[in-house]
Amino acid sequence: MSTTQTAAPARRAVRHRLPGRPAVPFLVQSGIWSGAAGVLSLWWADTSSVTDPAAWITGAGRITGLLAGYACAVLLLLMARVPLLDHRIGTDRLARWHALGGRWTISLILAHTLLIIWGYALTAHTDVVGQTSTLVLHYPDLLKGTLGFLLFVATAFLSARAVRRRMSYETWHYLHFATYVAVFLAFGHQLSNGADFVGNPWARAAWYGLYLGVAGLLAWYRFAVPVRRGFRHRLRVAAVHHEAPDVVSVHLTGRHLEELGAEPGQFFRWRFMTRGLWWAANPYSLSAPPHPRHLRITVKTVGAHSAALARLTPGTRVWAEGPYGSFTAGRASGRPVLLVAGGVGITPLRALFETLPGQVTLIYRARSTAGLVLRGELEHIAAGRGAVVHYVVDDGPSGSARTFSAAGLNALVSDLAAHDVYLCGPDGMTQAAVVALRQAGVPGRRIHHESFAF
Repeated sequence: MSTTQTAAPARRAVRHRLPGRPAVPFLVQSGIWSGAAGVLSLWWADTSSVTDPAAWITGAGRITGLLAGYACAVLLLLMARVPLLDHRIGTDRLARWHALGGRWTISLILAHTLLIIWGYALTAHTDVVGQTSTLVLHYPDLLKGTLGFLLFVATAFLSARAVRRRMSYETWHYLHFATYVAVFLAFGHQLSNGADFVGNPWARAAWYGLYLGVAGLLAWYRFAVPVRRGFRHRLRVAAVHHEAPDVVSVHLTGRHLEELGAEPGQFFRWRFMTRGLWWAANPYSLSAPPHPRHLRITVKTVGAHSAALARLTPGTRVWAEGPYGSFTAGRASGRPVLLVAGGVGITPLRALFETLPGQVTLIYRARSTAGLVLRGELEHIAAGRGAVVHYVVDDGPSGSARTFSAAGLNALVSDLAAHDVYLCGPDGMTQAAVVALRQAGVPGRRIHHESFAF
């Protein structure tokens, strides 16, 4: 059964227009594909003719090897947490690009390995087993390259959905660091054995520049910046408040927090320096607008890490990496805004609900009334800014299905197709809401949602 409760507005908020952001995703993708074309030009410039099957197969091996080497650098760049990319494209979209690129990269690596062995075997008139032994044991840096290849294959296996769902986020995250070692091991053989680099100092310089540039960004944004900010801001746990039986809010204090540049809707990766938690940095959204002296996150128990947050003691040291994500006011186009939350997905939307300019409506769905986290705050904000809140409480999937249909959403929100929509909640609810919103006439470019499955 589904029930809907509405908090009535006290006054109407003034509507403002926010500037749109440039098409950064398109520009970045164009740059990536242009780089791939440039890499292919190395093979083209260095290949005068292809005359027999062995040359065709070896040429295909060279092409896949070049593209695989380039793709490795791109994959690392996507996960370097560069603010320009993260804030304009979104962490979840970068993660999806990384996952898709990873599948293509491992395919290119496998194809390169098999094609080179086959092509060289045909040229040398030997069998593939003997040729493999010759390559691995007698070609410079090929033994290290082989170890890198095996690490790539192992990482691909661990990243497969069926395998990954059996591991905790923290375990998978640290095992994934093996890709750094794999790239390091494979890099040398590219320059030592790559026909397109041997004798071509400009190509070698460009390859070094690409990899050293990406390595510099990784070292700076993933390691140096978090350490520097940890010492600068000195975050500590101030208090832990229970919002519901399985939900807590962690209040944090620190110094000069305005320098972080955090925006409502963004998240940090939090590392709590206490036994059992110090080694993991998990993503949690801000559940209140950032303040120069304090921050707040609200977390639902879904695993060992989140459950342990309820036992944090005041004074615990905290390291925060971020802010990350583009789930912010910058996505809005100046139209009325609809916020749709499910369960603890209310956390980033609660911060946006308080700070977004203009006309804002919130739909908050939970399994039970007790699951309506931060309800008192939401009603206080609604009364203060003249906004509307719809609470949707159901005892099963049927009630939610009726609400998250085009007819159900249109019944709650007038002129729905004219709204920008922010979504945050369980995957099933989010997918159903996206389908319903599209059926109700909301263009896809005005439906904003961010997933934390990365």
